Amino acid sequence: MPIQSINPSTGEMMAEFPLGTLENAVKVSKKLRESREWARLDIAEKAKAVRKMSSGLLKGKREYAETMTKEMGKPIKQAVAEVEKCAWMCDYFADNAEQFTMPEEVKTDYKRSYIELDPLGVILGVMPWNFPYWQVLRFAVPALLVGNRIIVKHASNVPQCALHLDNIFNAALPPLAYSNVFLSGSDAEKLIESDYIDGVSITGSTAAGARVAAAAGRSIKKSVLELGGSDPFIVLKDADVQAAATTAVKARFQNTGQSCIASKRFIVEKSVARQFLEVFIDAVEAQKVGDPLDESTDIGPLARSDLRDDLHGIVERTKAMGAEIETGGFPMKGKGCFYSPTVISRITESMPIMKEEAFGPAAPVIIAADAKEAIAIANRSEYGLAASLWTSDLDKAALLARELETGMVSVNDMSKSDPRLPFGGVKKSGYGRELSRHCVREFANAKTVVMK
Repeated sequence: MPIQSINPSTGEMMAEFPLGTLENAVKVSKKLRESREWARLDIAEKAKAVRKMSSGLLKGKREYAETMTKEMGKPIKQAVAEVEKCAWMCDYFADNAEQFTMPEEVKTDYKRSYIELDPLGVILGVMPWNFPYWQVLRFAVPALLVGNRIIVKHASNVPQCALHLDNIFNAALPPLAYSNVFLSGSDAEKLIESDYIDGVSITGSTAAGARVAAAAGRSIKKSVLELGGSDPFIVLKDADVQAAATTAVKARFQNTGQSCIASKRFIVEKSVARQFLEVFIDAVEAQKVGDPLDESTDIGPLARSDLRDDLHGIVERTKAMGAEIETGGFPMKGKGCFYSPTVISRITESMPIMKEEAFGPAAPVIIAADAKEAIAIANRSEYGLAASLWTSDLDKAALLARELETGMVSVNDMSKSDPRLPFGGVKKSGYGRELSRHCVREFANAKTVVMK
């Protein structure tokens, strides 16, 4: 069965590509593993290549953004911003490549002791569709700078984005440093266990992450898992409620709510709950839903019809348990996978939208008696990716941040990734870190060398 590129705004097929075989993917991995040209390059040359990728991204950003919008529905202004962020990330790692990879001298009884970073070999990336350029680049660039070679199995619904990435990497890197393969998910799991894969990184669902981790575990290979989230957005009574409510719209509805790091549970202290809801609902209803290629569109279609069906099922089951739909709550008529921006109140913790990862434009608002209860609600989740905390007392915020069981806490701001800061979660949101200097060691052998 071929891989098809389908426009979620219209349902029309744009292109199709043949599905590759496991045998061919193994051959590609073997060639990458045997090639040492990239690994042996001086770090300054590697940084130069990464900087060339940044230039290529900016030069073609409109084409790349439009492909993204047509394949998975991201509003064009957000798609352009994604490509620009990718270029920023490349420049950041190019600027810091030497510092992040240089040997670490350690004072001991030896004449010299140091730790050097050696590449593991070939790293497989199993990548998602929701940020089709950003996810690949944030995984691949740091791993490349250490000297690894990269093979990517991209999501099946963004094949043209995958081909753009193939061109971007290969225009900047020497041969056999990066390769894309069109492969099924089951064959990707088998590829992990081949002799020519030395590590794997996946960004995807918790279920997919568990399968990838199991395959890596069976063959004793390093894995990094960036998985789902049900991130809390906590508004305390001393917060700037107006700012919190307006920021909450972007925190939930950016990329049509299709983000692991999107805020998905809005936990508001009782005394400011009505004020928050009023501002939040007005701001949500002001969002423009429509053609994602229109610069004025805020919310586009969901990437696939099954995702819209899943989201509506969660909303309907939540409503049946007594929740109140404040706005939205229905699939929109006409072509495309559009869903109305939705706010739900009268929420309890037992409702599906509080327990499952709702991947789309629906926001539940739950009331907490006080800050202590708000933190307890936030932590009662199997996920632990990021949290947003709103309060005017930064000393209190620092204490509460320690109690939150997440990989990131953003005080008086929405959660978002930044090349300068580590990104990753705890619990069923995964393990390992991407971005910042911390990610560089994920796929490196920290080799101890001592000299007497």
